[in-house]
Amino acid sequence: MKNDTRAILFGLAAVACWSTVATAFKFSLQHLTTQQLLFYATLTATFVLVVVAMVQQGGKTLLRSFQEHWQMTLIAGALNPVIYYEVLFRAYDLLPAQVAMSINYSWAIVLTAMAAIILKQKMKAVDFVAAFLCYTGVVIIATEGRLLSTGEFSLLGVILALASTVIWASYWIINMRDTRDPVIGLALNFLVALPVVAFNCWWFSSFTVTAAGIGSAVYVGVMEMALGFLFWSTALRLTSNASRVSNLIFLSPFLSLVFIYLILNEAIHPATLGGLVLIVGGLLGQQWQHALENQKSVPT
Repeated sequence: MKNDTRAILFGLAAVACWSTVATAFKFSLQHLTTQQLLFYATLTATFVLVVVAMVQQGGKTLLRSFQEHWQMTLIAGALNPVIYYEVLFRAYDLLPAQVAMSINYSWAIVLTAMAAIILKQKMKAVDFVAAFLCYTGVVIIATEGRLLSTGEFSLLGVILALASTVIWASYWIINMRDTRDPVIGLALNFLVALPVVAFNCWWFSSFTVTAAGIGSAVYVGVMEMALGFLFWSTALRLTSNASRVSNLIFLSPFLSLVFIYLILNEAIHPATLGGLVLIVGGLLGQQWQHALENQKSVPT
């Protein structure tokens, strides 16, 4: 099988994983506290990632990478999984899954703005248009289409969902300067984070959970935190055209709405669908424009 075909298949596998996690988050939080979900999901993901890293690179490589990049590991591990998922899970706990998922999806626009501020990357007209469309979509979702009023759900939840986009974008800003192998890096991030989330679970909650809670947390750890990333990084490594694979991610939020409706029985509000179309449309237009500009800049 050609590498590009395999890349598409791995990309679709990642999309399949990520399309189910909004539903899994909400289902898990019916049985677990946010601290319990974070601990058991992190424990599961750490096991999977460390096993994969050791099979691919060996234990000595893992240890050497930590010794050489321990500062990066501690900072990145604090952001992901500790802070990011604690904030994100809290947002899902307070909001309908469709709302938390849609707002969180606007993180790419935050990344563009932060890259302009921190990395001095120039924002172009298409970036401002995309930002306008995305945040118009966020406002429509957060107000359920009543732009001069508020929606019928938690304002704190909306704030936390927006905060999660800043945290995730910050993590990717750090990743741009991360020279570690991606799998090794993520495995180390989760290894150093595990004692922290274990302490938080012990201090603020407890380790006693139901079988349904354990099962759902394991699912989140495998599909969201481990396999989704592994499939996606493999797809990007195999493809000869990164934008072709990257475009697959725009399937994820709409598939997520299908699972939210079918499994959680959440009625999908028209404002959610309309706002999500604006968010995805803004991001897709931004990506296509940048891809065209990159093609023009390549000498022929």
